[in-house]
Amino acid sequence: MSVHTEHREPLIRLAKRDDIPRAQAWAIRAAAILLALVTGGLIIAVLGHNPIQVYASMVEGSLGKSRVLRETVKKAIPLLGAAVAIAPAFKMKFWNIGAEGQILAGGIAASYFALFWADSLPRPVLLVVMAVAGILAGGVWGLIPAVFKARWGTNETLFTLMLNYIVLGFVRYLQAGPWGPDLNANGYPKIPMFDSAALLPKALGVHIGWIIVLAVTALMFGYLKYSKQGYEIAVVGESVRTAQYAGMNVSHIIRRTMFLSGGIAGLVGFLQVSGASGTLTENTAGGIGFTAITVAWLAKLNPFVMIAIAALLAILEKGADTIQTLYTIPASAADMLTGIVLFFMLGCEFFISYRLIVRGKGERTHE
Repeated sequence: MSVHTEHREPLIRLAKRDDIPRAQAWAIRAAAILLALVTGGLIIAVLGHNPIQVYASMVEGSLGKSRVLRETVKKAIPLLGAAVAIAPAFKMKFWNIGAEGQILAGGIAASYFALFWADSLPRPVLLVVMAVAGILAGGVWGLIPAVFKARWGTNETLFTLMLNYIVLGFVRYLQAGPWGPDLNANGYPKIPMFDSAALLPKALGVHIGWIIVLAVTALMFGYLKYSKQGYEIAVVGESVRTAQYAGMNVSHIIRRTMFLSGGIAGLVGFLQVSGASGTLTENTAGGIGFTAITVAWLAKLNPFVMIAIAALLAILEKGADTIQTLYTIPASAADMLTGIVLFFMLGCEFFISYRLIVRGKGERTHE
């Protein structure tokens, strides 16, 4: 005896798009940016300012002069580095939300040698030791959740997120305890500034971290696209069962990839303390690890596309700082403008990948 059932389709449902033409995809992105500018312009107008003048000031304040251009590049360096760091983990569908903590772990390790070995090692050797220490510390911090995931199947999102707070607490302990004899302008303990021997040299007015990060970006592109290990990462990301059936050691791949991911984030920590700030603070990561997730996602994990996305976000951030000063726009409103642009950019990628299907009136399906 057969059973005849009838049910109504949902009013609105999502369906994954087939690959759309490149021109159409870029047209959607251009429309999203235009809508973001219009929406932001309305907010600026409500605040009593001319949107065109404010937008022009944002561009001028981030790119107009060599001095501000260097500051914009400094903001882009850690963003790009952190995005490249999480790319292999995300490619493997291991959701590494812990780049923030891995950056701090690398910064702590590098700072140890900067503070206590600056007089004992020649400058080139000291900088190399600091970099290696940062990479190893970040790699180990990334390896911890990978071991638990591979062995006991723990939730990597929560695990990596919680590790951020642990290492941040340790930085605060170092500031208030063994490494923090100095006081800042508000009377709070801080870690002393590094000796000049522990600071990165400059190239074109910016510390050489930008050269290092660009080199790592190129290497990561080749690693993910052309290497055997990159292929294994892609297979594990697509299907763990397929990887196991093909004879791959999935647990080893997870551990190896997360050590690499954390290691690059640790390198970013070294660049931050040795190049950007000259010391270690609880703001060394400063939300970079979280913003980098947006960079990586918008770039669809393509390291070269991350360069453009990181540059755009750095321009927005520096421009937002500028208009706060020039137009006395509240920091929250300036940050809102950046958030609006990101919202529309992320939203357009959704509509590029998916389409909404609205059920026609009275439409039914039968089983």
